[in-house]
Amino acid sequence: MLISPRQEQPMRVIHFEIHAADVERAVEFYREVFGWQFEDWSGFAGMPYYGATTGEEGAPGIDGAIMQRQGPDPEVGGAVAGGVFTIGVEDYDSMAETIERAGGTVALPKYALPGMAWQGYFHDTANNVFGIHQPDPNAA
Repeated sequence: MLISPRQEQPMRVIHFEIHAADVERAVEFYREVFGWQFEDWSGFAGMPYYGATTGEEGAPGIDGAIMQRQGPDPEVGGAVAGGVFTIGVEDYDSMAETIERAGGTVALPKYALPGMAWQGYFHDTANNVFGIHQPDPNAA
C-alpha cells in the first residue's frame, strides 16, 4: 500500500467540488436526482458556492460542494475536465430514468462489472461526468 511519507495511514478523500457555469441549475439537478441538501456558502467563498450534504451523519461517503466554474462548461464528448465521482444506488435503471428526467444524459451506457455491480456514466446539466454504481453479485 502506498502512503504519504508524512503519515502512517493512507489519506482519505474528505470533500468534493463540482464546477458549473450555472451553479443554481447544478444544485437543483443534484437535489432532484439524489436528494442532496445544500447550504449557500457563497459569502465565505466570494463566489457562488453551495455546500452539499450527501447523506446522514455517520453514513459512509463524503460531502462536498457545487461551485462557480471559471469558464464555460465542457462539451459533451470532450475530455474529462476534472475528477469523476461515482454514486452508489439501489436500482440502476430507476436512477438512470431519474437522471434523464432531470436533464442528465448518458455518457457511457450501463455495463456489468461481472460478479460485482452495474456501472454507467452520465453528464449532469453542466456536462460534468459522474457515475452510478449498483452492487449486484449476479451482474454479468
